[in-house]
Amino acid sequence: MASQESSGSSRPTIEARSIDYVPREERHGKVWHQGPFWFSGNFVFLTMMVGFVGPSMSLSIAWSVLAVVAGAGFGTLFMALHANQGPKMGLPQMIQSRAQFGSRGAIVPFAATIFVYVGFIVFGVILVTQALQLVLPGSKWFWYPTLITVSIVIAVFGYDLLHFVQRWLTYLLIAVFGVVSVLAVTALPAAASTPVEAGWSTTAFLVQLSLAAGYNISYSVYVSDYSRYLPENASSAKLIGWTYLGAAVSAAWLMSLGAVLASYIPGADGIVSLVQTGNYLFEGFGTFVVLVGAIAQLSVTGINSYGAMLTGISAVDGFRPVRPTIRLRVTGLAIVGVVSLCIALALPAAYMASFNGFVLLMLYFLIPWTAVNLVDFYAVRKGEYAIADIFNPHGVYGRWAWRGVLAYIVGFVAMIPFFSIPFFVGPAAEALGGADIAFIPGLLISGGLYYLLARNLERSAEMSAQGQSQRVLEKVSG
Repeated sequence: MASQESSGSSRPTIEARSIDYVPREERHGKVWHQGPFWFSGNFVFLTMMVGFVGPSMSLSIAWSVLAVVAGAGFGTLFMALHANQGPKMGLPQMIQSRAQFGSRGAIVPFAATIFVYVGFIVFGVILVTQALQLVLPGSKWFWYPTLITVSIVIAVFGYDLLHFVQRWLTYLLIAVFGVVSVLAVTALPAAASTPVEAGWSTTAFLVQLSLAAGYNISYSVYVSDYSRYLPENASSAKLIGWTYLGAAVSAAWLMSLGAVLASYIPGADGIVSLVQTGNYLFEGFGTFVVLVGAIAQLSVTGINSYGAMLTGISAVDGFRPVRPTIRLRVTGLAIVGVVSLCIALALPAAYMASFNGFVLLMLYFLIPWTAVNLVDFYAVRKGEYAIADIFNPHGVYGRWAWRGVLAYIVGFVAMIPFFSIPFFVGPAAEALGGADIAFIPGLLISGGLYYLLARNLERSAEMSAQGQSQRVLEKVSG
């Protein structure tokens, strides 16, 4: 938003910034906006499908709902804590990782994050296509590139448009899915021809809990991308609270709805079950529900494209400095779109199994990063960084920061015995009947090891660089 007037009375149509620092005079927005942004951002088909897992493993509705509420509540805590980094540092989420990993060492979490973003784009486009094909003609060869193009256009406009759309979508989603939720718990049980046969399963409960937690932890890679324009003095408690409330409530609600749908409509996918349930109100309402959900999913696909672009530019900049421009943003988005399109077209029709494995892989790669990043921000450096040096490979953070890299690798390796994915089940997971609790050792070992390695970190050079950094940033802002 480089062309914005200092008075803050005008907003440019297209966001100009990407991975660069947001000057204080360009800060704007309200803390409470994070609530509806993350509510709508998490209120999508993909979130609902996470709740299908428990019932598919014969876990009862009550236990499935408890698992998703506990998992989402736990996972959201970590993603919400990242929100405070945006206004304090004025930077996108992933480029901050250079302080813990170095400008080139950060390529490890960057690669994992791009994988997450592209995966969300791919599955989102598939689901939106299914929804649109209820009322419109066209094969995936038409809809996939069309939808990816629309998401890129949304991402080109950037931060303010994304916030505006998500804020107003919240009201529509609450109204429409409120009706569907009432129908799900009233009409579906009455229409069920046979009782739902499900009960307790330790394995199923842990799998459902882990998927719900991992899904919301995966949003950690986005968070400060959408809080970095807030004023630097934004209340930390309110910012974290609004972010947590929006993301946790939407996840718990929609995953629970998924659990109910999967319990009473065995074998149905997300789109079909929503149509069937909505039509209990009147014929055609189910299709309307799905189309509203498709709008939300497409908007979030724009958010994923935006995040993938930011992370990709950050990765390239670590090896070859780039000048953040609108042209670079558009080029980065185009590359993200082409890659996502190729993967979406190559994915098999039975994508649900691929989606479950994808959520678990997200968990494995992102848990060590979020642990290291949060420990560094809250316990080691306590929010004090030389921002200008984050962009300087010869600065105080260097190219390779061994403490962060080592903590990440050790934490990831410690998780391997607990992995439970279609092509590999670790010995610890096997002993638990296939249940996956890899996030527990991942968080504890990565975060704990990083704290031990960095607690006595010599920071005199960094402290000196902070003053110089502020002068550089103020000069750039001027």
